[in-house]
Amino acid sequence: MYRVIVTLTFVALLLIVVAGCTQETRTTLKSKSIVRQGLEALDNQEYDRLSEFFAEDFKRHCQATPDVQVNSLDEMIGFVKTWYEAFPDMRAEYHSIIAEGDLVAVYATFVGTHQAPLGDIPATGKTMDSETFAIFRVENDKIVESWVTWDNLAVMKQLGLMPPAPEESSGDM
Repeated sequence: MYRVIVTLTFVALLLIVVAGCTQETRTTLKSKSIVRQGLEALDNQEYDRLSEFFAEDFKRHCQATPDVQVNSLDEMIGFVKTWYEAFPDMRAEYHSIIAEGDLVAVYATFVGTHQAPLGDIPATGKTMDSETFAIFRVENDKIVESWVTWDNLAVMKQLGLMPPAPEESSGDM
């Protein structure tokens, strides 16, 4: 009889815990799924599918490219297309996708060969390997906003667009 009471108590507590966090858990899982599918569509350059995942008034914030304004889905598609034109072999590896509520954090590495101009930057033929971090905000089942950052200086050095650092002095005078 004691086992039955303990088992029923455990089941009741489990149901209370599950019922209490179900909505938040569902929101978190749904947000994560939307971002994952949106990134997959971006990676596959399925531009016609992006409206399934991104809001028409999507906004991108990025300190690494402060002169690039992205305030709509169309502007985001144009921005992404310029990157795929410059780095046609670009691929992403997603290391971590972590979600809480309507926010989804993504840590990824982007690798690609600079084969065509990117804005004013001529093609270098060199490969870049960039660790990138982004946070996406989901609202009404669409990605409405992102904050993205990466080490722009490291990318420029990899592409040969920055001079090498001066060698350390050996102390000999």
